[in-house]
Amino acid sequence: MAEPPPKPNTSPVEQPAKPWPPSAPVSGVEEAEGWKGSRYPNPPDAVNPDVATLRDQWRFAIRQYSRWYSHAWGTAILAGVSFFALGWLIKGSNPLPSRASEHADDQPAHAAASTEK
Repeated sequence: MAEPPPKPNTSPVEQPAKPWPPSAPVSGVEEAEGWKGSRYPNPPDAVNPDVATLRDQWRFAIRQYSRWYSHAWGTAILAGVSFFALGWLIKGSNPLPSRASEHADDQPAHAAASTEK
């Protein structure tokens, strides 16, 4: 039979601490002025892009904003209708007091007017 290989000593006291590996530099950072010492993942452009690229980026941003805006309004309307329906189910009638019908039990309009002399 073959002998098993010797087990390495795994006690934490005897193992030297391994230093963290140095972080890899981000490509493109060195070319940007004023950003040489920092490691930003998205450095600024060295030059402004051409007009067609800016126009495409602007149109994309407008489309995204419009989509998010319409989604936000749709969500708000859906939430409002849902809460109104939930209030209707819980209360058993219209939850908005301004829209509630006048009760016959209350003072009639002509009786309230006649007491004001």
